[in-house]
Amino acid sequence: MKKIAVIQDLSGLGKCSLTAAIPVISVMGVQAVPLPTAVLSNQTGYPSYYCDNYTEHMEQIMDEWEKRGFSPDGIYTGFLADEEQADKILDFLRRFRKEKTMVLVDPVMGDNGSAYGIYTEGLREKMLQLVGNAHVITPNLTEALLLLYGKEGMEKRYASLLELDGRKRLEQIGKIGEQLKKEYGLQAAVITGVESKRNVLAVLQEVSVISTQKLSRTSEQTENLAGKPNSKETSLPQMGNLVVENGHLSWCFAPKIGGSYSGTGDLFASVLSAGLVKEMSMMHCVELAVNFLSKAIAQTVQEGTDRNDGVCFEAYLGELCKS
Repeated sequence: MKKIAVIQDLSGLGKCSLTAAIPVISVMGVQAVPLPTAVLSNQTGYPSYYCDNYTEHMEQIMDEWEKRGFSPDGIYTGFLADEEQADKILDFLRRFRKEKTMVLVDPVMGDNGSAYGIYTEGLREKMLQLVGNAHVITPNLTEALLLLYGKEGMEKRYASLLELDGRKRLEQIGKIGEQLKKEYGLQAAVITGVESKRNVLAVLQEVSVISTQKLSRTSEQTENLAGKPNSKETSLPQMGNLVVENGHLSWCFAPKIGGSYSGTGDLFASVLSAGLVKEMSMMHCVELAVNFLSKAIAQTVQEGTDRNDGVCFEAYLGELCKS
């Protein structure tokens, strides 16, 4: 059985990081091997939390794994609390990465035009080193800009992007994705959670740089909330994911339903990491993740779940078994 080393924190409440990654990767027929960076009572979006930092223990775990000849098929990293944890992961890559090991880095540093509280320029520099060792990265737009320009540059460019209309904005985001891929020698850059308020089909037809257009349709529950999939559906606000790979730019869209929920980025990256280790195509992995999340978010909206509690994804894990 193929194995993925998942290097993230373990949060009791919030359905993110390891509690999101382990079930998703496992149900896709890949063994998730967790290396915890910290144990938290709940994710940090709640008003308060308890955190037991595991940075000092990571070395001992790696030593034991090395004794046992552990050789992962994939390595997936997500939220990091500080620069020291980034150093531990760089050491992990030196010790356990082989020629064919797939490395996916989710550079968690911010969202919606703001850097998280953990962000420092030092952490960004370490994250750039991790990105330089990755095959695939899955930043949101804020994180993509942080990687390229730092905090001040991100804030200016993010605000400028919001002022552009749909066509021009998607074109500029496409260029950002291309720049990331080129600068860091990536196999693929995936920019997640890009909102478009205009009719997506019309926008895609106008964007000359996009060679493949994908519009994901969602579950019956999503249809009940957002209308049957037709021209009206594409007039709703859409959430898009850009894939830059092999000289092509491809988009996968689904109707935006609800707000921003804890753990959605972790679930998305987990589907990609397992799918890529199983040698699925990148676009198939992205479509699988988008459809899975669309159904889970629709269920979450129906139940009125608080954003900090994450999305109701458990009922839809069976969708991933079919992959």
